[in-house]
Amino acid sequence: MGAPVLNGPFTMPMFRAFVPRKLQPWIYIFFAVSFQLSGGLYLGSLNPMIGSTALMREDLQMCLYANLAGMAIYFPLLFRMKFRFYNKNLLMAAATGVLLCNLAAPHITFLPLLWAVCFLEGICKIQGTFECMSNIQLWMTPKRDFGVFFPFLHIIILGSMQAANILSAYFVYYYEWAYMHLFIAGLMLIDLLVLQICTRPFRPVKKFPLYGIDWLGALLWATLLLEIAYFLTYGDWYDWWNSPVIRQLAVVIVITLLLCIGRMLHIRHPFLEPRMWTYRNLFPLLLLIAVVEALLATEHVLEEIFMEEVMHYGSMDTVPLKLCSLSGVLAGCLFSYWWLHKKGWRCLHLVIAGLAVLSAYLLLYYFTISADISMSLLYAPNFCRSFAYAVLSATLMVCLEKIMSFQHFFQALSVFNMLHMVVGSVLGAALYTQGFSHYITDNMARYGMAVDGAAVSRWNVPLDSFLGEFVPKMMETSIKQVYGWVIYACLLLLLLLLFYDSPLRRDWVWKQEVRKRHKRLRRLRTARLSEL
Repeated sequence: MGAPVLNGPFTMPMFRAFVPRKLQPWIYIFFAVSFQLSGGLYLGSLNPMIGSTALMREDLQMCLYANLAGMAIYFPLLFRMKFRFYNKNLLMAAATGVLLCNLAAPHITFLPLLWAVCFLEGICKIQGTFECMSNIQLWMTPKRDFGVFFPFLHIIILGSMQAANILSAYFVYYYEWAYMHLFIAGLMLIDLLVLQICTRPFRPVKKFPLYGIDWLGALLWATLLLEIAYFLTYGDWYDWWNSPVIRQLAVVIVITLLLCIGRMLHIRHPFLEPRMWTYRNLFPLLLLIAVVEALLATEHVLEEIFMEEVMHYGSMDTVPLKLCSLSGVLAGCLFSYWWLHKKGWRCLHLVIAGLAVLSAYLLLYYFTISADISMSLLYAPNFCRSFAYAVLSATLMVCLEKIMSFQHFFQALSVFNMLHMVVGSVLGAALYTQGFSHYITDNMARYGMAVDGAAVSRWNVPLDSFLGEFVPKMMETSIKQVYGWVIYACLLLLLLLLFYDSPLRRDWVWKQEVRKRHKRLRRLRTARLSEL
């Protein structure tokens, strides 16, 4: 995926001669992990940031989506940059960008500027990660087997994501949230020092100019992605369609989408080419990743409400759960590697297995949620969620590589990650937030009617003590109700995939193809007879 094809032993010509050959790939893995640990803001420090910066949770969540949007929109440009600039220059520019963004972000309170910084940090993050991983791909899999590459790539991506959450929780507990940014800045300084000492300028092919890039198209698609993220993130705060802001933004989103499509259809080299959308099974795959990401958004809405409002866990209390999630990521990626590379079984069956584990996670949480449980009971559902996320992320990316040509793969990967990183997640979060708001209001009204002074006196319970238990119970019940709907959706998706893979459907499709073939033959015979 970018490294030159080698006939002899694997080499990395960008390193200077004194660097041991066996150590060279591991240095790039260290770089990749350091880039993936970085971010504009960090999930583990959201609550302290809300208290110290006077920003709302929606403001900080929008920063995270801006960071992910920067990563997603940059994919079609990765190879153009690789063929234009030296490897060392790209990595040093990416590390410098991450360094400056992490130093600046804690001191910025003007939201548009903060979002722009997070967006730029996402671009630098994906540029550094790609440059590292593309150069060691042949070391990981000399035959370019993506059943090997993508599972191990997701160990770095998802494992670093979990590790960043754990690190930020420790920094918040022992120091303050800004120290996580300083830690990442320190890592980038180490990267820059190693790059300066150990590497030299190298480009795998002849210099390729940056002509023909649709910069305006890239800006339009990025704007559309950020508008959708803003719409879904702030929708509940603005009270959805009751607000003129949301109504006007909906019109702006439609106009931006039309501009993106119009430019795509009417210029010679658009940012996303029309032919990219014509590949078979692309739309079902994009829909599947969006739905899967929406199902997994329960982690950032329902689980957080349960942990903070019902169980009253702090950031350090949930570290064992995050470690359990990290082990689930490792197990899921290794399972995908075993399934796809060692056994060579079908991707569809692995997707079905991942959805089955995802259903198990939702069912375990549904039947486990209670204010009286021990934290140890949450280990299994957290492991299942991370396992399913790793399996589905790696497998669906392998599926995308199988159906796309190399010419359009990175364009499709950009759209894939728009839905995977931003749209699916923020859509799921918006749905769960709205559903929880509805059910908590309904339950408080429904069961609160029975609560009055006379009833409480009959129960021989102080009113303050009763209300202290009543509200968490209502929240617990509301969370379960939303989880119930998510379980229905996940099981329905699982059944649809099982039906798609069933012998009955395959037999029906085969018969339809035979009938079409016979019809074509009859038409040909009729045409020949008419000519005679």
